[in-house]
Amino acid sequence: MIVAQELEMRIGARVLLQPTSFQVGPGDRVGLVGRNGAGKTTLTKILAGEGQPTSGKAIQKGSLGYLPQDPRTGDLDQLAMDRILSVRDLAGLMRKLRDAEEAMASEDDKVRDKAMDAYPRLEERFRAAGGYAAEAEASQIAANLGLDSLVLGQPVGTLSGGQRRRVELSRILFSGADTLLLDEPTNHLDADSIQWLRNFLSGFQGGLIVISHDVELLRQTVTKVFHLDANRGVMDQYAMKWDLYLRQREADERRRRRERDNAEKKASALMAQADKMRAKATKAVAAQNMAKRAERLLADTEGVRQQDKVASLRFPTPAACGKTPLRAEGLSKSYGSLEVFTDVDLAIDRGSRVVILGLNGAGKTTLLRLLSGVEDPDTGEIQPGHGLKLGYYAQEHDTLDLDATVGQNMAHAAPDLGETEVRKVLGSFLFTGDDADKPARVLSGGEKTRLALATLVVSQANVLLLDEPTNNLDPASRAEILNALRTYEGAVILVTHDEGAVEALEPDRVLLLPDAVEDLYNESYRDLISLA
Repeated sequence: MIVAQELEMRIGARVLLQPTSFQVGPGDRVGLVGRNGAGKTTLTKILAGEGQPTSGKAIQKGSLGYLPQDPRTGDLDQLAMDRILSVRDLAGLMRKLRDAEEAMASEDDKVRDKAMDAYPRLEERFRAAGGYAAEAEASQIAANLGLDSLVLGQPVGTLSGGQRRRVELSRILFSGADTLLLDEPTNHLDADSIQWLRNFLSGFQGGLIVISHDVELLRQTVTKVFHLDANRGVMDQYAMKWDLYLRQREADERRRRRERDNAEKKASALMAQADKMRAKATKAVAAQNMAKRAERLLADTEGVRQQDKVASLRFPTPAACGKTPLRAEGLSKSYGSLEVFTDVDLAIDRGSRVVILGLNGAGKTTLLRLLSGVEDPDTGEIQPGHGLKLGYYAQEHDTLDLDATVGQNMAHAAPDLGETEVRKVLGSFLFTGDDADKPARVLSGGEKTRLALATLVVSQANVLLLDEPTNNLDPASRAEILNALRTYEGAVILVTHDEGAVEALEPDRVLLLPDAVEDLYNESYRDLISLA
């Protein structure tokens, strides 16, 4: 259970959440919604005990499983399966059991006797944690999230960002936690895994708070909705399922609008009367009281929800370049014994549009990292053409310096841009005032996405490498990106699970990984997008 008592959130002078109390208990499945930057990620961090509110407190009762938007695992040398099992300390217990078994065969009486005393206690703890059946359970959860035994046997550090996130999600679902806090859990999942997760969460008996732009997940799973209103600084709580919430929210907005209109009419009449009375000195005090009454009338009426602001996004006018600004020949990449792909050839002509498809783990993100120069291929080479200017959007926001401020990240992306122009661009991406001085690490996933896209806008890139650019975005911001894709004149290489993004791109070619098969794009590939 999670109990919030008079919880308040502020960033500088901006009020994200006025003092609010609520609780989430067993059987409560809460959808936490609101536009990007409303404070959803900040709130979940506080509820998970990883952040501090401005005032009030969050109390956690029982065990908690928390999936942040950008999970960072500790030991990158740890095997993926051991990472999952460690949440119940199974991996550690298994090692201790094996050590005890070896020690029981020792010729040293003291070592042997100590091990024989310890073994029954270790075995009981192992059995209580689920024992060998738990390993099968963990494998099944991981398989349902698209992680096979080959991936589970690899060190975490060799896995792609999407695979690492699915390891973390598997770990949390396997933990048996009483309450789950999940921030965009469907990111990097294919269609089958998303449907399995929906079914899992709809049957979950504990408490759940989920942030998601997957409307079907919200529709299928949630029994309550908490809406963070970024304009009013309040959290509206609806004890109802998703479709009823949508209808109720619209009804609430119509009510607020009527009440506000009526209050404004009455206040206007009072102020007009007060203006007339001010002309007479004997009625000056009465006029002042009437004016105050009009002000109180407006203050006591809930404000109407303002239109949510959306980042104004247009990709850059591409710098001039040769006919083929980017070419790759014979690329291969392996991590340890895991071969990702081999012999990838790719020629990107000026203005061409390519979508990369393949199952999770096929190497889509890895290929973009090689093309961007973030990683080196094992074999083959990248050949930059005349005038090449690359712009790379990484799904894990790897291109951002999290220790630098928002403004500094922009300055690094466009060193010739003056401070006034930097702030103008940031303003179009909804970073205003003191936002430029915030460290990038404190931004929400949606805000990091906006900042990463802002750095692309000032880059003059003529080849864009886009890795899941619509993740973490609300519907309005997603629509803005799709429109920018439609109008961009440079070349694009796109990795996405979003069918709408491919539709907006109108690709001329498709590259299928890991087999490195290239083909002209046609509608027959559409069904592969959500699976890719």
